[in-house]
Amino acid sequence: MSKQFSTTGIVAMAIGTALYAAFNVFFNILQLPGTQLVALRPSVSIPMFFGYVFGPVVGFVSGFLGNIISDAISWGGFWWNWDVGNGLLGLIPGLTSYFISREDIFRRKGYVACILLSIIGSIVGMGFAAYTDYIFGYGISTIEEATYALFLPAAVTDAINGAIITPILVAAYASAVKGRARRV
Repeated sequence: MSKQFSTTGIVAMAIGTALYAAFNVFFNILQLPGTQLVALRPSVSIPMFFGYVFGPVVGFVSGFLGNIISDAISWGGFWWNWDVGNGLLGLIPGLTSYFISREDIFRRKGYVACILLSIIGSIVGMGFAAYTDYIFGYGISTIEEATYALFLPAAVTDAINGAIITPILVAAYASAVKGRARRV
């Protein structure tokens, strides 16, 4: 855990937060029809990647703070439950470090875990966000509305984006790190 608060971890949090915020602002214009401000966001792979590579705290902070910043820029405010949900998008892939060795996260076993945890992170994160909107009455009056206007569109698009893009980012990172090690 302390490794996540090292200089590398803090720098990773800052970079992940900045990238997620910037890309979310851009992709927030791609609203899914029939939803309540749910966007097609390939950018969800950013906190997932940072969580997977640098740990759950880095992933959570990248998703949480990045979403706060992008919502403030895009919509002029923020919604705590969606920020927590986006933090969970990054935290859950970061749990890989608790059951797969550092060497294996860049091998087949790790890539399978990356895909599965990206999907689980999407379901848990967007489930938390959508259903707390319903529980606290944030513009959602029925559980069906929370499910069909928020949870399903957000969770499915985030899961697809995360499952496809996150392993690509991880493979690119692994290749870059391996290349850097050869030059040293």
